[in-house]
Amino acid sequence: MKTDNHVEALMQHAIELAKKGMGSTHPNPRVGAVVINHGEVVGEGWHVRPGEAHAEVMALQAAGAKAGGGALYVTLEPCAAHGRTPACTDAIRRAGIKHLIYASSDPNPAMAGGAKVLSAAGVDVTGGVLAEQADALNTPFFHYMHTGRPWVIAKAAISLDGKLATRTHHSQWISGPECRRHAHGLRAACDAIVVGAGTLKHDNPSLTVRDAPVVGDIPLRVVFCFETPRFFPSCKLLSDDAPTRFYVRSLSDDSERWREAGVQVEQIMSLPARLQHLADDGYLQILLEGGGALHTSFLEAGFSNEMVLYQAPILIGGRDAVSLLGGGGSDTVDRVIRLEHVERRNMGSDQMIRGRVVYPDQS
Repeated sequence: MKTDNHVEALMQHAIELAKKGMGSTHPNPRVGAVVINHGEVVGEGWHVRPGEAHAEVMALQAAGAKAGGGALYVTLEPCAAHGRTPACTDAIRRAGIKHLIYASSDPNPAMAGGAKVLSAAGVDVTGGVLAEQADALNTPFFHYMHTGRPWVIAKAAISLDGKLATRTHHSQWISGPECRRHAHGLRAACDAIVVGAGTLKHDNPSLTVRDAPVVGDIPLRVVFCFETPRFFPSCKLLSDDAPTRFYVRSLSDDSERWREAGVQVEQIMSLPARLQHLADDGYLQILLEGGGALHTSFLEAGFSNEMVLYQAPILIGGRDAVSLLGGGGSDTVDRVIRLEHVERRNMGSDQMIRGRVVYPDQS
């Protein structure tokens, strides 16, 4: 009889396998699987990218005939329906697996129910093992299933007085090189990078990943605008093959010039609709890089889920300097936006502050 510690150790191994798919599985979840027979690992696998074998199938193929009568440890409840690939429950039954141990329940109603299907087929099923750790692997996927929107990481470099830029919109560089390298790691881990029209105008950013390896697809570069911005050939978003998309409320005479230059121009009015459009296209984790008006829009709407701040030991000052959060603000301290599960890390002379965003109605 396996002890709880042994079961958790095997599930932890499956979780480590699932992490190998980080950056390449979207819009699918990250999943790892291990096949055990007579106390030995006889097969293992993880989901690499959409359209390829699921983790369970990869592990069962590696195990071959040794899977018969064995146990399958998997980080997500096996799918019970045919999607891009056949249902994993069919492969598990054919392999002769006698015991299924899974961590997370599948939140996708189109694919869920694998545990019930296998239990009805005579497989001994145990669920919820290290579920919290496994859920954390797929926060963007679970969030999309519950809300229809992507998981938003709001990132900004700020001064001690909370400014993103001076009154002349100068911001390069508030944070030091250590923070900038860390920020490129965030970009590499996200499906899309979002800025506003003001950032495009004042900073002309390239929004590429330069100081970190990109495991999966190159992140989509996104600009949220009121109307299609004026075309300018020196725009750094046109300097390479990274995909670029503008979301606009109204089209202008320059729309076709941007499209001819390779930019996708989507006329979608509201912020919720734009986020849903991104998520439905498979961009489930986005990095919001501002500027101040866009950060304010997301925070006031309750759409920023996580925040990463690089705070430099400087004071910018000025009532017209660009602030991270504008708008009307809070009337009382008990109704402010807060961060929880806060991580702090020194990076050179700066400090990185990261945490989940908690809105007043969630407290």
